[in-house]
Amino acid sequence: MVPACRTASEGLTIPTFDLIPPDVEGFLEELWEFQAAFHDCFPRSETRAHFFDYMVGQLSPLERKSIEPMALHVEGGTVRGLQRFISDVPWDEEPMRWTYHQLVAAARGDPEGVLMVDETGFVKKGKESVGVARQYCGTRGKVEHCQVGVFAGYVSRHGYALVAQRLFGPEAWWTEAYAARRTRCNVPTELTFQSKPQLAAAMVQTIAQEGPLPFKYLVADCLYGHSPAF
Repeated sequence: MVPACRTASEGLTIPTFDLIPPDVEGFLEELWEFQAAFHDCFPRSETRAHFFDYMVGQLSPLERKSIEPMALHVEGGTVRGLQRFISDVPWDEEPMRWTYHQLVAAARGDPEGVLMVDETGFVKKGKESVGVARQYCGTRGKVEHCQVGVFAGYVSRHGYALVAQRLFGPEAWWTEAYAARRTRCNVPTELTFQSKPQLAAAMVQTIAQEGPLPFKYLVADCLYGHSPAF
């Protein structure tokens, strides 16, 4: 199911989207094998089953991919169980990220790889999501009430993948006026304000130090290029 390189010089991998039924035969078995690599990141077998159900729901043709329709869509899924999996169950994030980077390196890794840093915004209506504020939203091209994330992507001649992310907290979120909101949102007390370039630099340092992903180049837009911190 990995798309073949479609350029004569083997320069870039271009995914194809003209799938036919035989292309996806055995997909659930492959998905189960993929998620099995992360079993040690969850404490119980029930949690692992919810992890699988959540991925099946995200890959489904459902128009609304919130918890309830996804839970009702998968065989044997329960709404409350999947809700608790997302909201209450601890995920062992560090080994999960390490395992994922190992998989990306095995399938996409290349000594000539490129690490790409950029940000994007997610429009929000409410006020309780961590980091939500009126700020520039790249997906809208203007100031909106939104959250902003800083992301790192990996690309090579073998393909591409998202490999790291940080949620940006506007400076106002670290003032006394937002103290109660930070508490309600369970924001760790040790966190402090970091600019987008600072968040990006921390991601790049972590990826470089951990080592599974080989890359030669680092690219970003002018916000990061003009930043001494980055």
